Amino acid sequence: MPLHVQRSPEHVVTVGDVELWVTAFGDHGQPPVLLPSTSRLCWEDQFCDRLAGAGRFVVRYDIRDTGRSTAYPTGSPGYRLRDLVSDLIGLMDAFELPRAHLVGFSVAGWICQLAALDYRDRVSALTLINTRPTSPGPADPDLPEHSHRLTEFITNTPAPDWSDRAAVIDYRVEQARIRAGTNGFDEQQAREQESRMVDRTTNMASSVFNFAYVEADRWRERLGELTVPTLVAHGTDDPFFPYGNGQAMAREIPGATLLPLNGIGHELPATTWDQLLAAMLALQPESVS
Repeated sequence: MPLHVQRSPEHVVTVGDVELWVTAFGDHGQPPVLLPSTSRLCWEDQFCDRLAGAGRFVVRYDIRDTGRSTAYPTGSPGYRLRDLVSDLIGLMDAFELPRAHLVGFSVAGWICQLAALDYRDRVSALTLINTRPTSPGPADPDLPEHSHRLTEFITNTPAPDWSDRAAVIDYRVEQARIRAGTNGFDEQQAREQESRMVDRTTNMASSVFNFAYVEADRWRERLGELTVPTLVAHGTDDPFFPYGNGQAMAREIPGATLLPLNGIGHELPATTWDQLLAAMLALQPESVS
């Protein structure tokens, strides 16, 4: 049965001198959930509809250098990680949201961790999916690094001609194949999603590479300061940020719940949604003071 959830047209919200492309789902009067994304297509419409249908006001947006949001030259992002945190808080201000449940997948999880640490009065709950507690660069010695197979692909596979749509899609599909877990890889679905992503991204090369150049201070040692209700969901087969990263965060964030996504890689297929949404909705967000 399809959900009848109000969905705004995709539109631009200006935060400072940055343009962020945003879609909102559901009733503004419901508890808010913010989904920063490395392209809004990371969060499928149907996932957001279900979250809104469960009584949440959902705001999904492209962070800088992704989708249609403000893009920078490849290799020169021109912003720090904390600037992306400021974007998130500015977007909350634009929607007049005193507090929100933040949900971050992969590198967007860095933004959510820092926001929860630096703006504690603005965060009501935290969900961290397939991310890690350290910024770009080598992992801490006690944390697992990218898998050998993925590192080999990143290091030895020539980048495509970024003006060649078909070549870029092929390159992205092969990356998605390597990121998939043992539960299987749906090439047709991956190709459809990567095609849509390429078609709506201003600068694909910057979208792929610029986060490796973003400057960020350490925050892992501060995770013990968090008191916000936290869910850590992590694919047990994740080759990008392997499962040990999620286990470490769940240990170091007081009271955090660890949700293993068995057989899942660095991905969020629809087969995970029932389990993930139930765990997210089970969090008891801190109320607005």
